[in-house]
Amino acid sequence: MVIAGFSLAPVLPEFILAVGALLLLLFGAVAGERLTKVVYEIAIVILGVVLLTVIFDKRGESISFDGAFVDDPFSHFMKVLALIGSIATLIMSIPFLRQQGINKFEFPILVMLSTLGMMTLISAGNLIALYLGFELMSLALYVIAAFHRDDGRASEAGLKYFVLGALSSGLLLYGASLIYGFTGSVNFAVIGTALQGNAGIGVVFGLVFLSAGLAFKMSAVPFHMWTPDVYEGAPTPVTAFFATAPKMAAVAITVRVVITAFPGIVAQWQQIIIFISIASMLLGSFAAIGQTNFKRLMAYSAIGNMGFALVGLAAGTEAGVFGVLIYMLIYLVMTLGTFAAILAMKRKGLNVETISDLAGLSRHNGPMAFFLAMIMFSLAGIPPLAGFWSKFYVFQAAIQANLFALSVIGVLSSVVAAFYYLRIVKLMYFDEPVEAFDPMSPAVNVVLSLAGVFVLLFTIWPGPFKDAATVAAHSLF
Repeated sequence: MVIAGFSLAPVLPEFILAVGALLLLLFGAVAGERLTKVVYEIAIVILGVVLLTVIFDKRGESISFDGAFVDDPFSHFMKVLALIGSIATLIMSIPFLRQQGINKFEFPILVMLSTLGMMTLISAGNLIALYLGFELMSLALYVIAAFHRDDGRASEAGLKYFVLGALSSGLLLYGASLIYGFTGSVNFAVIGTALQGNAGIGVVFGLVFLSAGLAFKMSAVPFHMWTPDVYEGAPTPVTAFFATAPKMAAVAITVRVVITAFPGIVAQWQQIIIFISIASMLLGSFAAIGQTNFKRLMAYSAIGNMGFALVGLAAGTEAGVFGVLIYMLIYLVMTLGTFAAILAMKRKGLNVETISDLAGLSRHNGPMAFFLAMIMFSLAGIPPLAGFWSKFYVFQAAIQANLFALSVIGVLSSVVAAFYYLRIVKLMYFDEPVEAFDPMSPAVNVVLSLAGVFVLLFTIWPGPFKDAATVAAHSLF
């Protein structure tokens, strides 16, 4: 499609999503609450169409909007992950939101608008596009965090996330302004050319502040403080969304920024990434040990997993970026499967979230216990499951880059984290059973089963995923 000499092809997925969200908003406002289910279904269809548009886009790399928007294999790979996270969240959320009495038509539209922000962020080619995508993604997230207005915990979660999110936006903007001031450009490629082995203290300060803003969205230490409270307080489908799609966008733009804008000062940004990685792995591993709430435990798990993903980025190599991409793919699937299991934890119509509620699950619901156990083994990094390979690739890249201390700390953190994942398996299979859960909704059952099958079969058939990740990583170099 061409408008006034300008091709819409590079931004076609974003265009479809933006127009679809606006039309759906009008439809929802006119139709009212009686057609809420239809709005959800249309939203899932639109996101599915956008996903297929991205998957079957074979045009290769293109740069548009004067360098602000980059359409390349790397952006395609990460957009597919973000869209899968959004679609799976919406599919799982319908029964939960209906049961809680908060199945408003605005929810899927907010998810769509946030996803539009993520896709813009993933393709950002300069600091202005980065900030616009960052804010478009975040503004919708602030609203859905407090979507259950009558629940004090959800309102508190939304307020905490909003206040700390505003702070992170300020840090990111300040860092971006410093980088622009000292390099004379907002374009990543031009910044990279200007900084070939010549970084003053101002640029390093700017990089620190920019990294702080991005680390907030990744839930990386020391900007993780919102994560446990927001994960626990927000409605469970919202928590599932927070734990998946926005993480894909935040990691993608972090990788793009440091690899394309700062290739000449690897030593400087490598120290920042190594510090964030080690702190996240250690805190995520040790702080989760004492948790009793499953959602809160997954918050600390997410913090730790972001630390492990950044091990690959710290290497600063093509192999390291490949490791990050594979890690995020496997993390997405494992997290969606775990939250499907949390959504299935329901007794007499009421949701339960404590880990002890899983006691003896294998005797009441064998398939659910089996798939959740496989996902827990995978999160712990037990071979030959998918989680083992995700850690293997990032540690391999770090060792090749001579980051031996980082790799050792990562492996030891993984051993500590295995304790709380395996404790859940022990509860399900060896503890005395408590009252059985209500039957699972079909949507939740499908997501949990697919996630379980994926972590089991990744070792046998990793080819297509590795090929796509290889091409995506290569496009950044």
